[in-house]
Amino acid sequence: MSNAASYFVDRHVDEGRALKVAFREAGTGRTLTYGALSDASGRAATALATHGIAREERMAMLVLDQVEFPVLFWGALKAGVIPVPLNTLLATPVYDAILRDSRATMLVVSEALFDVVAPVLADNPYLRSVVVIGAAQPDTLDYASFMSLGAEVTAPFEASDDETAFWLYSSGSTGQPKGVHHVHSALRATADTYGAQVLGMREDDVVFSAAKFFFAYGLGNSMTFPMAVGATVAIFGGRPTPEGIVDIIAAEHPTVFCGVPTLYAAMVAHMQANGAPDAPLRVCISAGEALPESVGTRWRDLTGVDILDGVGSTEMLHIFLSNAPGDVVYGTSGVPVPGYDVRLVDEAGADVGVDEVGELLVNGASAAAGYWNKRDKTRETFQGVWTRTGDKYERRADGRFVYCGRTDDMFKVSGIWVSPFEVEQAIASHPAVLECAVVAARDEDDLDKPKAFVVMQGERPDDLEEVLKEHVKDRIGKWKYPRWVECVESLPKTATGKIQRFKLREGA
Repeated sequence: MSNAASYFVDRHVDEGRALKVAFREAGTGRTLTYGALSDASGRAATALATHGIAREERMAMLVLDQVEFPVLFWGALKAGVIPVPLNTLLATPVYDAILRDSRATMLVVSEALFDVVAPVLADNPYLRSVVVIGAAQPDTLDYASFMSLGAEVTAPFEASDDETAFWLYSSGSTGQPKGVHHVHSALRATADTYGAQVLGMREDDVVFSAAKFFFAYGLGNSMTFPMAVGATVAIFGGRPTPEGIVDIIAAEHPTVFCGVPTLYAAMVAHMQANGAPDAPLRVCISAGEALPESVGTRWRDLTGVDILDGVGSTEMLHIFLSNAPGDVVYGTSGVPVPGYDVRLVDEAGADVGVDEVGELLVNGASAAAGYWNKRDKTRETFQGVWTRTGDKYERRADGRFVYCGRTDDMFKVSGIWVSPFEVEQAIASHPAVLECAVVAARDEDDLDKPKAFVVMQGERPDDLEEVLKEHVKDRIGKWKYPRWVECVESLPKTATGKIQRFKLREGA
């Protein structure tokens, strides 16, 4: 019997880290020690019970990356209430759908985000309480008043390893978000595998993740991994612009930085013009989408540190396939993280051979228990010990895995499968290109051919289309080049940075 809060929070007080800073807010100077977190999360657990929020009820969290987030998240786990962190960048109708789907009885919201969710609160049939971090709004309770209900400190209840601890809503590049429920033991599973055996997380590390708490990737980066060893985390509640993140790295001096490919590409462009920050970085990681080789090599040239590209999912909670320190091959997602097994299968479910493309299946202890109220989708995704990822990969002879795209992104040209990501890698390696996306478009004969949407660095050359076509032909093959090249100001993305290729296909 093990409540995750006992291991990740209260253990540090017993081991002498009560005065160690666990979290500090970049730009505000606010800090939270491990001792203060243990006490405050215990009082939050009491406040939840006093406020009438029962065990196994859901507490939606529309909360920025600020010190109140870990207090509420771990406090909920201690009380047996299920926290549901929500993407802070969604639209009002999406919040309405998620709040109704989760049947959350309580919502905690940062004051800066209140207006976007306010229109759907009055008609919600499940919400009994809304707590605002900041100034109270009409028909709400402010955070300080809520916490005052927890004069006593509640110890974590005895939870089963397999008991649901929290939910995350998948961001997905297609379709509506799905409620993914994770168990208490899943957090420790990711810390003991990727956190310990790939990152080599240390107590003296300072971690900064541009990916936010609400993102499975960000939750692991900013809470699970550093809190497993008693490290310190710099957090930032604002929008992660390239210049802003570079400034935070310079000011906070992280040893571990966690980003996503889109941000890394923009930061590389910024640093090429303005210089790299002076920081004691020892490891940088990337996930969310495959990292273009050109971005990784440029980052290394500018900072002297490699980016460990890996792949994970909300369903698996964090990264299960990754490059490792001293063993980085850009253009690949590396090898399975210790503790995880993977397979590549064809459409019939049979294993494919070396250099053949198949869907990636993964087996590991961090797998989710399933989707909320989506039985068919649960059965389709979670098949025995294997979780279907929907990602297409090929395994090279050296055992490394190369990303080929989402299952519904692949298409055939002249009867041969083409990976849009392979074409994107080739295009992005051109110095004039900041980022790009490739989808299938129909030619005059109604056949699929690659079409590229390109975001430029600087001015567009007059002969850009022909230059990029020849560039791709030279790098990856004569038939894979984009038949059309369209320059755009930006690419459509989810709030977590994944390119929404289905939107590009609609306009192709």
